[in-house]
Amino acid sequence: MRRDVFQAIADPNRRAILSLLAEKRMTLNGVAENFRISRPAVSKHIKILKECGLVVVIPQGRERYVEARFDRLGEVSDWIEKYRQVWEAKFDRLDKVLENMKKEK
Repeated sequence: MRRDVFQAIADPNRRAILSLLAEKRMTLNGVAENFRISRPAVSKHIKILKECGLVVVIPQGRERYVEARFDRLGEVSDWIEKYRQVWEAKFDRLDKVLENMKKEK
């Protein structure tokens, strides 16, 4: 199944995992210890994050570490930026209308 970064951050557990990993890389068990959901459920979320390119899993000895890769979040930022500009233009027009209304009083 093809996944995208928007799908990855749509789930609150996955966003929480990314927040945890923003500070440091952790083992799979270390990540799972921070959640009230089962270890397999955490693994499933990490799998989705990995498929979306937001984390990498690095085997090191007997452990598997998970590390965040935030480059792909640029797609989200770019998408939001388009709409920020649209809303900024709308607010600028509203400011002008309000200024004109003030002057007419």
